[in-house]
Parts: sequence; structure tokens; C-alpha cells
Amino acid sequence: MNMIISILIGILLYALAIWVVGKLGLGLKVSGFGPAFIAAIVISIASYVLIWLLGVLGLSIGGGFLGAIIHLIVAALVLMFAGNMVKGLRVKGLVPAMIGAVAIAVVSWLIGLLF
Repeated sequence: MNMIISILIGILLYALAIWVVGKLGLGLKVSGFGPAFIAAIVISIASYVLIWLLGVLGLSIGGGFLGAIIHLIVAALVLMFAGNMVKGLRVKGLVPAMIGAVAIAVVSWLIGLLF
């Protein structure tokens, strides 16, 4: 039960980060907290499945600069996928998605520091 509550709190905080970045206009637009919450769920599931799939295929995102670039591109593609799946979330393209992914990571980290 504690794990479910922990996951739900994590998704809520991630949704808050998506909503904040959407309000800042950094690569994406969010029409409200509801779409941000749904997007957080979609992004979490898509990221989990993608990482699991890469692990099954024996591919891993390495460390260092190249690993960071690959991780950024994957995060942007997952964000674009969520933008296509969630009504109320719009991602303007790959470069704005990359900017949005970085901004979401930073805002999420800052929110995590507060909680």
C-alpha cells in the first residue's frame, strides 16, 4: 500500500512539474492540471516500457555525454508521444520537446527538494 501511495505522490509531483513548465511556455502547452496528470501517467508508463524494452533487447543508454544526449532525445520523444495521446497537452516539435523535457526535469527536481 505504501508503494502505491509513493507512486501516486510521485506522479502528482511530476504532473505539477509538467503543469508549471506548460505555464512557462517552455516547449509545451498544457490546458490544465488534469491533462498534466494524465500526461504524467502516460509518460511514466511509456518511459517504463521503453526502458524495459531496451533492457530486454540488451541495449542500454550509456553514461557520459553521448548517454545524456540519447536520454534527452528519448525523453523528448516520450514527451511528444504524450502530446499526441493526451488531449490538452501540445508539444510543438522535437527541439521544443527537448527544451520541455529538460525544464520538466529541473522543475521536478526543484519540487522534489521542497517535498
